Amino acid sequence: MQPEAKVLNGRYELLERVGSGGMASVFRAQDRTLGRIVALKLLHPSLTGDEAFLRSFRHEAHAAANLAHPNIITVHDIGQDEHEYYIVMEYVQGRTLKQLIREQAETGRALPLNRVLSYAIQIAAGIGYAHRAGFVHCDVKPQNIIVTRDERVKIADFGIARAVSGASQEIRSVVWGTPQYLAPEQAAGKAASPASDVYSIGVILFEMLTNRLPFQAESQTALALMHLREPAPPVSLFNPAVPAPIGRVVAKLLAKEPASRYRTAGQLERILRAYQEQTLRERERPTDDVSELERAIAAEGQEREAPTVTRQALTRVAPLVPSDTAPIQVPAPRTPGADWATIGLGIVALVALLGLIPLWWLVYQAWAG
Repeated sequence: MQPEAKVLNGRYELLERVGSGGMASVFRAQDRTLGRIVALKLLHPSLTGDEAFLRSFRHEAHAAANLAHPNIITVHDIGQDEHEYYIVMEYVQGRTLKQLIREQAETGRALPLNRVLSYAIQIAAGIGYAHRAGFVHCDVKPQNIIVTRDERVKIADFGIARAVSGASQEIRSVVWGTPQYLAPEQAAGKAASPASDVYSIGVILFEMLTNRLPFQAESQTALALMHLREPAPPVSLFNPAVPAPIGRVVAKLLAKEPASRYRTAGQLERILRAYQEQTLRERERPTDDVSELERAIAAEGQEREAPTVTRQALTRVAPLVPSDTAPIQVPAPRTPGADWATIGLGIVALVALLGLIPLWWLVYQAWAG
């Protein structure tokens, strides 16, 4: 006989545990009121003993419930059943981005560039939307990103991470674990900002392109110091096939100073979309062949210069020749030259005048004699 399923507040029936992390255990649950499957995160008891955390958790979870974006997991409800606190979200079937990266690493090759760009753009779109709403995630990592079967990205744990950032030092040390994706300012104990999320996206982008993290250490302290002091290695060191423009983007994302990075994830999204459109323009489909992609970028850059000059020239000429009328034919001016008709008449007049000389001579002889 199976044990009776646990039901929170007489509404959410826990069906099976699907995951667990430093903050909560995740269950697939049945919402008996609405008759739908949901994901329920049940906070660990170690967190619920911190009253400051619980106050922050309620506040941030309510704020996160107002985030409505295709790339953000929707928060449906938050609640408490005696000493158990939980948050209810939409149930998304898929695998975490961390699982996908690990599976790809087993093949000995990094994720194809077109998939990396697609995932990064969607991540930046979701985080960028939150930034515009005045929200900072504080804990962007591939474990918090779910990729569905149709390649849609869903970002989880908005609100919970912010609540933890306001908890006691003891709670933070338990929850954060290895700070592999934390920005230098977070590793130094400073408050997170949109630029901190941007740094974390940079670490994820580096990992997708190389199957490894930019910094690796045996202890949290050593890892934090590497984030704080050591420059990130170029992605080309581990994957020479990565196009140079993408390498420069990653380097900017992993800058130590927040002011040296992109200001928000929305700005990063626009840059990646522009790059994607540039590389895929006039192509029937994306390609995973990075060398072919680089050749296409170079060829496209050369072809764009001539049409630019032509369009500028046409813009200058266009006002002179309306498009809906035929060009006006202006006769060329005649080159000044000799008027032979006038000269001929002059010669005739001169000949006639000279022909009168003999007549006048005979008249004179008759008159004189």
